[in-house]
Amino acid sequence: MANTFGYGGMSNHLGDMQFSKFIFIIGANPAVNHPVGMVHILRAKEAGARIVCVDPHFSKTAVKADEFVRIRSGTDVALVYGMINYIVANKLYDEKYLKERVYGYDEVFKEAKKYPLDVVENITGIPAKTIERITRQMAEAKPASLIWNQGLTQHTVGTNNTRIMPILQLILGNIGKNGGGVNILRGHDNVQGASDMGNLSDSLPGYYGLSEGSWKHFCQHWHIDYEWMQNRFTSKEMMEKTGYALSTWRFGVLDEENFANNNGTPIKALVVIGNGISTTSLLDKTKAALDKLDLVVFIDPYVNDVAVITDRKDNLFLLPAASQMETSGSVAATNRAYQWRYQVIKPMFECREDHDILFDLAQRLGFKEEFQRSLYEIAKKEGRQDFIWPDDATTEMAQSIRSIGLQGMNAKRLKQHCDNWHMFDKTTLIGMGPMKDQYYGLPWPCWSEKHPGTPVMYNDTIPVMQGGMGFRVNWGVKAPDGTDMLTTRKLPGSKIAGHPAINAENIEKILHITLTPEEKEAVKGTSFATGNTNILVEKALQAGICPYGNGKARMVVWNWYDKIPIHREPLHTYRPDLIEKYPSFPDKKDNFRANLKYISRQKEKDWKKDYPLSMLTGRLVAHMGTGTETRSAKYLAEIYHEMFVEIHPNTALNLGVQDGDMVWLYGTSGTKILIKAKHSYRVDENNVFLPQNFSGVYEGKSLIDRYPEGTKPYAIGEAASMVTSYGFDYNTACPETKCGLCRIEKA
Repeated sequence: MANTFGYGGMSNHLGDMQFSKFIFIIGANPAVNHPVGMVHILRAKEAGARIVCVDPHFSKTAVKADEFVRIRSGTDVALVYGMINYIVANKLYDEKYLKERVYGYDEVFKEAKKYPLDVVENITGIPAKTIERITRQMAEAKPASLIWNQGLTQHTVGTNNTRIMPILQLILGNIGKNGGGVNILRGHDNVQGASDMGNLSDSLPGYYGLSEGSWKHFCQHWHIDYEWMQNRFTSKEMMEKTGYALSTWRFGVLDEENFANNNGTPIKALVVIGNGISTTSLLDKTKAALDKLDLVVFIDPYVNDVAVITDRKDNLFLLPAASQMETSGSVAATNRAYQWRYQVIKPMFECREDHDILFDLAQRLGFKEEFQRSLYEIAKKEGRQDFIWPDDATTEMAQSIRSIGLQGMNAKRLKQHCDNWHMFDKTTLIGMGPMKDQYYGLPWPCWSEKHPGTPVMYNDTIPVMQGGMGFRVNWGVKAPDGTDMLTTRKLPGSKIAGHPAINAENIEKILHITLTPEEKEAVKGTSFATGNTNILVEKALQAGICPYGNGKARMVVWNWYDKIPIHREPLHTYRPDLIEKYPSFPDKKDNFRANLKYISRQKEKDWKKDYPLSMLTGRLVAHMGTGTETRSAKYLAEIYHEMFVEIHPNTALNLGVQDGDMVWLYGTSGTKILIKAKHSYRVDENNVFLPQNFSGVYEGKSLIDRYPEGTKPYAIGEAASMVTSYGFDYNTACPETKCGLCRIEKA
């Protein structure tokens, strides 16, 4: 998800929450999904922080909150606009902060006028007095932290959700403050790392995008000719074109209309490496696509659950991959910090490490030499014939990903942090003894090997060499309306106020220095984020400024369809009466190579008539992801051993459903699952809740006999993704799994 002011990810860190006076949790359930993070939240509560949890479902996090607020799923933008309306009316915003550091807040204030609290109450279901109370509490707490997760992202308006939350924090002046920020908790280790490494189809590593300049930058670091790389693609256009997403690839197999977005061809083969592809919604479409492909390969320590779901009889391969315990290397934690993981045991049985599998694949595809060339170049510089894995790969990664400042990391430094973790303060991350003047894990940006890392982003009250920074200048120095996008503020110890990102053309003017002829030649045509030297960055740090610039956060994204966040009703809304006033987006062609429906799907029929219940999905604390691993663990499977649906007793009894009855739950795509009803007051009478951690049963049919010998899990159940509704975020194609409609009938 993109945010409004630069990098994606957690702005602060878990320990920093102990400086918070108020913690606003919305679209997240850290007690279940991030139990380690929840420990820090509870410590903050012990220190006096007030916790408010907003969720349609009374979660385990809500149990520990000072106040639980039930919201209608899919109405988060409306809620925050109601809060902003109240903040503006009562002058609770940080005016000085906004004038100095933010662009576009006037337009947000104007939009907020459309959301008086009585209107917001009607949309969200939250009483106006409750909104007024929690807004004043949050505004008066200095500072306040805001936490979210997939409860906000997995909507058609997921991008709008993740824009409105930092906008709220900017209005209150909570960004760049200890105990403040926007903190997007990752589901497990290295989710942040996967994002940083560009494991998405719309960017190269480090969020560089797919432009010619980005490709040339990486080709330089990979020691590959750009022309050779371009020839790997059918055309330059396809080289720079966003690919299919995890949520849209099925349509590239099944729907002929999408082939035109993929150079006129369907997807013919699929290789899945350690990904539970069944959780993205529309499981029936995933199955149909797997059945139709020419080749399917799964690389995983466990049997991927969709390998059991597909009916295909040939060209299906399961390759056993090594587990985390059998590998080593760096992983990125939720707070942007990198940690070294040592190998505990050698890979067992036939399992192989991922890189060995990929090296063999590259050899068979004919480009192993090119694939490994950068590693041999690093070895050559060290006077070695062979590269060292994963150390040299870590060096190559850090030196090439300069956009977010990874060049300050190397394997040696990360290992030192791992070996001396006890020398770091758990609340501030600051090191002691030999680790003095470093933050644990070197959270990015970490601009050089002398830089300590950045535990709290956008804090411009400390020097750059202590992790200080303003907002990144990523949109130009002038907005389309001519407004100056540079701030008047300076970092401590610097004489330079707002400035653009440093590049070879502007560095002398901005820093008032003269480069030597050798330096000019070395940095020619590069910026802080490109090239293969750190000269520009080092010069900026010496001048006390952040290399990526010092500007204003923008609340108005002038190049997006919704220039400011707008409330739009879900495609399958529980309130069809609100569609006319808050319609969905227009249908969108070629959205991650798929033609996706929005307004046409929303207006296709009165969905609520046939599917009268709102459906929520979420995780169970004992299981992870699809549950592939955890349901194969005897004691975890014993804790939660069967799939269920939480349903309010009044709703259930009106349907003739007793607690423990088996029911058929029907989704809006005509699919169904057979599960046990569980009477629960954790949902209201209009909602039901499904855990997303089961598989092994498909529309009432057990698939347990399809597992290879010795791999059967201890617990199986229907997959919630079988009945989640059609829907995708307009900007990212993230599937809409957090609000949909369903119908329940007694089996």
